[in-house]
Amino acid sequence: MQNLLTNIPTQLPGELFTTLLENNHLKIERIVSRGHHSPESYWYDQDQHEWILVIQGAARIGYPDSPPTELNTGDYLHIPAHRRHRVEWTSQNQDTIWLAIHYS
Repeated sequence: MQNLLTNIPTQLPGELFTTLLENNHLKIERIVSRGHHSPESYWYDQDQHEWILVIQGAARIGYPDSPPTELNTGDYLHIPAHRRHRVEWTSQNQDTIWLAIHYS
C-alpha cells in the first residue's frame, strides 16, 4: 500500500511526476506542484484525454481561446485530447497534489 500524500521531497525545484500505473491505453500519475506553472508561451497539446483531480492545494488551468478554470481541493476536470492548455499557477502556500489519468 502507498499514500498519495507521502514521500514528497522537501526541496522541489521542478514539479514531481510519479507514475502509479501504466499500460498501452492508460497512465495514472501523481503530480506535486509547489508554486510551479507552465512556461509563459508553452501549451500542452496531448494525444490522450486527461482527467485531473486536485487532491490538495489549488491551481488554475488556462486555455488559449476561453476563460481559465480554477481548481481547489476536491475539484476535478476533464481535458479532451488536443485541447490546448497550460498550468497558469499553483498554490504557493502548500503543495498542490494532483491525480492525473491519461487515457485513449
